[in-house]
Amino acid sequence: MSADPTQVLAFETDCHLFDGCGFDTVSPGLHSFLYEPLWGDADGNGFYFNKPMLLALLGSIIVVGFFWAAFRRPKVVPGKLQMVAETGYDFVRRGIVYETIGKKEGEKYVPLIVSLFFFVWMMNIWSIIPVAQFPVTSIIAYPMVLALIVYILWVSLTFKRHGFVGAFKNFTGYDKSLGAVLPLAMTIEFFSNLLVRPFTHAVRLFANMFAGHTLLVLFTVATWYMLNGIGIAYSGVSFLMTIVMTAFELFIQAVQAYVFVLLTCSYIQGALAEHH
Repeated sequence: MSADPTQVLAFETDCHLFDGCGFDTVSPGLHSFLYEPLWGDADGNGFYFNKPMLLALLGSIIVVGFFWAAFRRPKVVPGKLQMVAETGYDFVRRGIVYETIGKKEGEKYVPLIVSLFFFVWMMNIWSIIPVAQFPVTSIIAYPMVLALIVYILWVSLTFKRHGFVGAFKNFTGYDKSLGAVLPLAMTIEFFSNLLVRPFTHAVRLFANMFAGHTLLVLFTVATWYMLNGIGIAYSGVSFLMTIVMTAFELFIQAVQAYVFVLLTCSYIQGALAEHH
């Protein structure tokens, strides 16, 4: 079953408060994140393609198409589209990359960070777009792949810059001044950097978008469910909360894209920095 609130309600149009119909019959849950395939099936027969995959593909096309349209014929005096694109690009370059990595070292990573920022933001913002109504990053596989790309880049840069011994010190936080606790500190740092770091990088984005989508579906469905008798007053409050949560989610979507690339820059900076 699809996760869209409108589709959930379509199956329970007669389910309202005081009708003897429990809210558990329409309430959101893990099923709100499961989609029937548009092509193929879950058993692997045929080419499997579902709605989140479609949104990810469309999001990629939109991001690439936007920047291509903005910069295909750049002008000294930019038009509106070019000005918007330049503002977004410059925000990421100066406000995130230069501030975290530095201008000299960070310039070569600007295309990657800009791409990550706008891709993640687009995947998040699908949540409040009519018909789409689903943040792709609320499915853990998508943040995991992005975090894995960053992880591979971070590890490879660390080895390339410091060599095997230097990278080992970088990963373990080696500091002989720690004395007797050095082995314990190195073990904790090793697991924290190489195992926990990529996990938290992915989960931070996933968990926020998962929770936000669940709340939006909850208040949307509750608005319809309580639209009956004295429950109309509660329905109005729930509808108001839907609007408030939508506005709040719009803010969180941008923040999570920002945090994801900020951490990416922090990891790159750590890989490039000299170990002391």
